[in-house]
Amino acid sequence: MKTSPTRDRILDALQDILIEEGNSAVTLEAVAAAAGVSKGGLLYHFPSKAALMTGLVKRLADRAQDEFHEATESEEGVVRTFLRTSIPESREEAELYWSIIAALRSKEDMSEESERLVRQLFDEWSRLLHEEVGDPVLAETIRLVGDGLYLSSIAGLSLPDTEVLTQLTERLITQAEASRSRD
Repeated sequence: MKTSPTRDRILDALQDILIEEGNSAVTLEAVAAAAGVSKGGLLYHFPSKAALMTGLVKRLADRAQDEFHEATESEEGVVRTFLRTSIPESREEAELYWSIIAALRSKEDMSEESERLVRQLFDEWSRLLHEEVGDPVLAETIRLVGDGLYLSSIAGLSLPDTEVLTQLTERLITQAEASRSRD
């Protein structure tokens, strides 16, 4: 789906405010000013703060769809892609996801659609992992490790050192491959 440059600029501004100042700084006026549009221009695209947040969640859901496609179509496979993408690539990405989760948790200005979209993303990874791995216990172990890495990373908690993380990932991938070969 093609979006308008103004709509993208508004979502970029929202994202910047969430990262730099947090959810409490998000107002329609602040986002409009940061995007360089009038409040009326913002309201044309997003009639409320909840619609604005839903727009950002939809943008992230579109990115996740690309990851799902990559996971299922690439030689890397679902397990490897899931574990690799469980650690945000940048501090900004981690802060953005943390802000969205905090907003979802507080239920302030978040629509049911936003909550549903986020649940669907986590559910789709789970479905893909179960489908590829076959062993439900191992699939859940991989999902929980990935979710733990993701939440630790966005919360700024320490992660295992690189060598341990590599060994953990490789062990899970090896077990998933062995599980598939037994089927």
